[in-house]
Amino acid sequence: MRKNANSHAARAFSDRKWIVPFFASLLVSVTLFLSWIFGLFSSPYSGDELQFDTISFIKSEDSGGLFIESELEKEVDTNEHSGWEPPRLAYLISGTKGDSQRMMRTLQAVYHPRNQYILHLDLEAPPRERLDLTQSVKSDPTFREVENVRVMAQSNLVTYKGPTMIACTLQAIAIMLKESLEWDWFINLSASDYPLVTQDDLLYAFANISRSLNFIEHSQISGWKLSHRAKSIIIDPGLYLSKKTDISWTTQRRSLPTSFKLYTGSAWVMLSRSFLEYCIWGVDNLPRTILMYYANFVSSPEGYFHTVICSAEKYRRTAISHDLHYIAWDNPPKQHPRYLSIQDFDKMLKSNSPFARKFPKDDPALDKIDKELLGRTGRFAPGAWCVGSADGGMDPCSVRGDDSLFRPGPGAERLQELLQSLLSEEFQSKQCS
Repeated sequence: MRKNANSHAARAFSDRKWIVPFFASLLVSVTLFLSWIFGLFSSPYSGDELQFDTISFIKSEDSGGLFIESELEKEVDTNEHSGWEPPRLAYLISGTKGDSQRMMRTLQAVYHPRNQYILHLDLEAPPRERLDLTQSVKSDPTFREVENVRVMAQSNLVTYKGPTMIACTLQAIAIMLKESLEWDWFINLSASDYPLVTQDDLLYAFANISRSLNFIEHSQISGWKLSHRAKSIIIDPGLYLSKKTDISWTTQRRSLPTSFKLYTGSAWVMLSRSFLEYCIWGVDNLPRTILMYYANFVSSPEGYFHTVICSAEKYRRTAISHDLHYIAWDNPPKQHPRYLSIQDFDKMLKSNSPFARKFPKDDPALDKIDKELLGRTGRFAPGAWCVGSADGGMDPCSVRGDDSLFRPGPGAERLQELLQSLLSEEFQSKQCS
């Protein structure tokens, strides 16, 4: 009997083991519930964190207001300019070992106080060169005053054939979105690019253009590229090594995607803030899905943005198939375009493009462009914002005036002619076709 009684007592005690975990979980649940309640009335983020103050969860008439995706999409739609407000541009200027002086020259040629600039000198450049570039920016009195030029502190290893260039570009865009409240278009340039118009010309010509348009040369991938690039799988050592090496090819092949079509084109773009916010936020996950696909794609800079914009119904009609560059290719074309020289000067002008590439370092063609197209004799290509005296060889841009005033010249006329052609119904009918 004693043994039986002890057995019943043990079972009774065992049955009560749930009590302690129950009350512990109840206490945790109450604590989390109270934290959630009080969290509705106070933000846990400080002013230095990424803010989402514009996202509202107030009940709306339809169920769409309950989801964060619908609010983010509304944010994308708020970037259209109201009235006649001159645009602002965000530039990424990138380079590698030995390019710091070329980057500074390109920066000064495209500089305007309204714009934002970010410079990236990749990991192949020695630390001394990156420090010199940073010091050149810090020591410029105009850059210090306006505070619109940044040097990326993190240097990435960039290989053009792999996804590292896209990763670096997206990082620069994210920095621009976080730190700069006002810009309408993003333009990527390399140290071997150079402008063919002044910033006054460029800003004036784009002042009455819809801020939603994206200038990105594109076409549906076909022919040998379909087999060589789309079905091949590559690994970019730049993702995990600190020294630049060529991409590695795998023996496996993959089938073509069925949920989106592949597009290709120029890696040099002028993209709207609205579209790039969509790429960074990835509200419907399409940009991230395509980014993962292009992580193993040959020459992904020539396909990522192109495929995203032509696969997103919201943006496909905003894609204008032109990269705004004059580029000369060999016949038959090689992997990279040929270097430009003074012999190409007339062709550059007739193209009406605002930029050209590739130029050798300190080529005489750059001096000719400075003198005849940009009117650049000092640090910057002068504009209406330069109100200082030029007497005695002084720099008129050392004194800053109203940056919303422009002094357009022949470059603006050439650019307006190009835009008129690009925005024609015949040209736009070829979008993402």
